[in-house]
Amino acid sequence: MTLRTATDGDWAAMAVLGAVGFGEDWDAESMAAWRTLSAPDRSLVVCDGDTVVGMSGYLDMELTVPGGAVLPAAGISYVVVAPTHRRCGVLRMMYDELHRRIADSGYPIAALTASEGGIYARFGYGPATIDQQLTIDRRFAQLHPDAPDPGGVRLVKAADSGAEFAAIYQRWRRRVPGGLARPQALWDDLLADRENTREGGTEWFAMLHADGYVLYRAHGEHPKTVRVGEFRAVTPAAHAALWRALLGLDLMGNLVIETSPDDPMPYLLTDTRLATTTGRTDALWLRMMNIPAVLKARRYSSESAELAVVMAVHDGFRGDGGRFALTISEGVADCVPTQAEAEVELGLDVLSSLYLGAHRASALAAAGRLRCRDDALVRRLDAAFVTDVGAQIGYHF
Repeated sequence: MTLRTATDGDWAAMAVLGAVGFGEDWDAESMAAWRTLSAPDRSLVVCDGDTVVGMSGYLDMELTVPGGAVLPAAGISYVVVAPTHRRCGVLRMMYDELHRRIADSGYPIAALTASEGGIYARFGYGPATIDQQLTIDRRFAQLHPDAPDPGGVRLVKAADSGAEFAAIYQRWRRRVPGGLARPQALWDDLLADRENTREGGTEWFAMLHADGYVLYRAHGEHPKTVRVGEFRAVTPAAHAALWRALLGLDLMGNLVIETSPDDPMPYLLTDTRLATTTGRTDALWLRMMNIPAVLKARRYSSESAELAVVMAVHDGFRGDGGRFALTISEGVADCVPTQAEAEVELGLDVLSSLYLGAHRASALAAAGRLRCRDDALVRRLDAAFVTDVGAQIGYHF
């Protein structure tokens, strides 16, 4: 088997492999939109003779981290190994080369969304955001008397409102850890609303507020199910107003949404049980390529005490780990390599999971994933990494 950079002549074979791997055909226009985030040297194929049996690549992305800083990120995507070539080292071959190119290009962090949860920890990736699925029985849900009623929501045609959506999304992603810049080509692809993207639902329905929007589809027969594709609210007023509008959809049964675990939506209801958690999964996975640069980029809780800790970070994939002295004062971090004795030991995947604040050091320590003899130090790590704004993936890629 041979590994090389993909050429334009490979994309027909890659489309076939992608259809097999993901169980769906990619529209040519959609593929062209996503390729605008890449470059010729960022896609790889593995060939067995003349047959493409593996493919992968990375996208040029921008990731918001706690505090609002934005890091350039390599977004790994379109990774497929042919079912005929499992356990042959194809993925490892691609990832060795892919991450060498990512490092050589100076990306401080890499990101991906995982089809399977048990693959990527060995490459130093940790799940950094959580998607929680809420299902609300709209027929019985009633808004609490204290729930805000700010108004300001109007029904719009999705295809005609792209500029308004994009402006709100830009505000949202600059304040939310895990937010990703969305270029115009991806907006065009999303709002093209091709039938093969609807999963049996209707075309996009849309609601717009000055500080938020929602895109959703109706599925099934009476009572229909509403599945929210995207809900973005920059202010609490927009959040409450959009939910009031969604709960006012007559003839609809359940409302289903993927959201963050700290979404206040259930507290808008008189009976919070009617907002049932029906799913929970990882969303954005991160791998730090440059640990000091990434740890210094984010802000930390200014309410926590000053912190100074030496961490031994293990990276069995590329050897980007080591021992690092992390000091945090007034929410700002410094991080440098050190030879001092480690107080905390953890894998690069675990450190990456802590980064956006969605996971707690104490929980990972209880599971044996983070090792520290000082329980008080673990609690101080909890306090330092917590965020005021819950982490949430900008979009899947």
